[in-house]
Amino acid sequence: MISIIIPALNEEKYLPLLLESIKKQDFSDYEIIVADAGSTDKTLEIAKNYGCKIVGGGLPAKGRNEGAKVASGEILFFCDSDVILTDNFFEKGLEEFKKRNLDLASVRLIPVPKNKVSFFLVNIFYNWLIILTENILPHAAVGIFVKKEIFDKTGGFDETVKLSEDHYFARQAKKLLKANFGILRSVEIFVSDRRFKTDGWMSVGTRYFLCELYSIFIGPVKTDIFKYKFNHYKDNKKL
Repeated sequence: MISIIIPALNEEKYLPLLLESIKKQDFSDYEIIVADAGSTDKTLEIAKNYGCKIVGGGLPAKGRNEGAKVASGEILFFCDSDVILTDNFFEKGLEEFKKRNLDLASVRLIPVPKNKVSFFLVNIFYNWLIILTENILPHAAVGIFVKKEIFDKTGGFDETVKLSEDHYFARQAKKLLKANFGILRSVEIFVSDRRFKTDGWMSVGTRYFLCELYSIFIGPVKTDIFKYKFNHYKDNKKL
């Protein structure tokens, strides 16, 4: 069984798209856990209608950890609430996961809406980068597969890390547990470009680039130096 764990906050617009893409998969051995951070819209109603387990959440790291506490699956799949799974995502992804004997894996991204600029930028500054650094500097974001036993041994996501806690989780698993990490080639995941539209491509790109340098040369980001906010996109009129 796979436990799909989704941190969410006021995601009535995007969560149904993700849940529908899960429902359409040629794979049925899963449970869905939504870790809600106090939504005031229809997020909880939607999750209940799709038969999801619901737990209390918080920032993404806490939401993932709370979801994992009630998970029954041997493999956990953490994903953001504004993604859509590609066809045969679990069937192909798990086949590669097992074939490569991975303990932990992440995926490449396809921005939505897909246009030449967004596709080029995401490929250059994320997809190609995570493939090139796969064996030396793990990157795990948006969609993460991990064996439950590995997750438990790491102690989960560090809730004191303010930004890129998902990358830090993967790096700690590889460093401390010698976990076999990989970027899956057989599947990709659609992800909303709303944060780029709201904050600007340059602003978001610069923030994550500086965060990467900070993480490498100083350590995990445990202050609000990069001013991260969890779900602030719905207030912007450009959406």
